[in-house]
Amino acid sequence: MSTLKPRAAALAALLIGFAPASIAADSPGLGKPGLDKPGLGKPGLGKPISDADIKGWNITVLPDGTNLPPGSGTAAEGAKIFAQKCAGCHGEGAKGGSSRTLVGAPSLTAAGIEAEKTIGNFWADPTTLFDYIRRAMPWPQPRTLTNEEVYALCAYVFALNKFIGENEVMDAQSLPKVKLPNRGNFIIKFPDKI
Repeated sequence: MSTLKPRAAALAALLIGFAPASIAADSPGLGKPGLDKPGLGKPGLGKPISDADIKGWNITVLPDGTNLPPGSGTAAEGAKIFAQKCAGCHGEGAKGGSSRTLVGAPSLTAAGIEAEKTIGNFWADPTTLFDYIRRAMPWPQPRTLTNEEVYALCAYVFALNKFIGENEVMDAQSLPKVKLPNRGNFIIKFPDKI
């Protein structure tokens, strides 16, 4: 049996045993009950976060469109942006490259769990696409797209999948109304939390 695990456990216990005493000496009240109450001493780490700080990071868009920002875009605008910022990974016409395809609706049941999941066969809510693009794309420079660019990219991908017409404008009112084929097929685990 290796002596590595018992040695690691002993070292951890030793460090835990000494750490609070050395930290407490520099931080009155640390490690004592009621630390979070004013006047009892705090470790002096960080600062309270303001509503303005939270607002910059709270960009979640809900399925009903809650929190969609102002702006709009069309598929024609999205095609140009896609060619510049997305085709390198998702391929020409969003048909796949080093990253997954964004168009088409292959069967989810024929291949079982390994079936390729696309916006056309798996995604339930159109707002998820907006939220994901705004939050995570383009790789490796997430959160660099404007709201108008994100709306345009959504319009482009939706038009490629024939969910909307090529001339339809996507904005905070129209985007949540796009009907994806898998809408309503997900079971929400905690519906009361939404």
